[in-house]
Amino acid sequence: MASHRRSEPGSLDRNTKVGMLTAAAAAATAAAITVVPATAAPALPKEPSATVRAQVDRLFEEAERATERFNEAGERADRLRADVGRARDRLARAQDRINTMRGLLGAFAGAQYRSGGIDPAVELMLSEDPDDYLDKAATLGRLTDHQARQLDELRKEQRRLGQERSEAARKLVELEAVRADAAREKSVVTTKLAAARRLLNEMSAQDRADFERASRTGDRDGALPDPPADGSFGPASGRAAAAVRAARSAVGRPYIWGATGPSGFDCSGLMVWSYRQAGVSLPRTSQAQRYAGRRVPLSEARPGDLVTYRSDASHVGMYVGNGQVVHAPHPGARVRYDPVGMMPVASVTRP
Repeated sequence: MASHRRSEPGSLDRNTKVGMLTAAAAAATAAAITVVPATAAPALPKEPSATVRAQVDRLFEEAERATERFNEAGERADRLRADVGRARDRLARAQDRINTMRGLLGAFAGAQYRSGGIDPAVELMLSEDPDDYLDKAATLGRLTDHQARQLDELRKEQRRLGQERSEAARKLVELEAVRADAAREKSVVTTKLAAARRLLNEMSAQDRADFERASRTGDRDGALPDPPADGSFGPASGRAAAAVRAARSAVGRPYIWGATGPSGFDCSGLMVWSYRQAGVSLPRTSQAQRYAGRRVPLSEARPGDLVTYRSDASHVGMYVGNGQVVHAPHPGARVRYDPVGMMPVASVTRP
């Protein structure tokens, strides 16, 4: 009879132990694999250049638009200041004429006063300072036709003087509003530029160099041939040629927003200064420069033509031939040559 040995309580046979040990080892190995952090491939360096450069370009573009609005406000303020000055001159002259008329009529009023009566209309006209008029009362005895005409002219002058005063006051209010506009645009420009500088400061030196190259030229290596050494950019009129020479002489000078040279320029300021050297007065803003002459197709551009960019004409350069413009690109850059097609062309204008 076969005998059966009972297993001791809590004991495991060998095969069971081996199986359980194998399962435990497998589980431990799996757990170890699960908790070990992944270090297979190093993280790729983040690629800020495209995004950051696009942000900086956008900020510079917005600052440039605000700069042109600031320039426009400044130009309007200059016109209004001139208008206010002329209005003040007219007021002074009108007041002198009224004072003279009052003096002549005052003499007549004095004579009438001594004779026992004074015309109510004359009294009304002269009521501000009757004593002064009564001192001149020795020469006239009665209101002649000539004096009646003087009285009528005095009334008209007083009405004109009131209108001049109202107009001068309106111009002063408008001037204050324009000054406030300019202050707001200045704040926009400085805010945008500060944000752009912060982004630029976060770039590596290589990224900044790439941005400078790509900011207007489309990131083309060796984008432009050198300009001709003899300055021969093709046919141009005498004044256009003089403006081109002036613009070329400004190459290398810094972009300074709101500036019209000679030490620095914004985009439209460079055009103003260059044509001023040729004896030609241009409007201050790129938007106004767009209409400061005859419009021509880009295919017919000549040296000295003004090339405006973007649909709102918020940037401008001067065509100098050889497929190039000279322009002040943006804050932080210097006046330089770039391809005429660096941005969408809005118009070409021949002053």
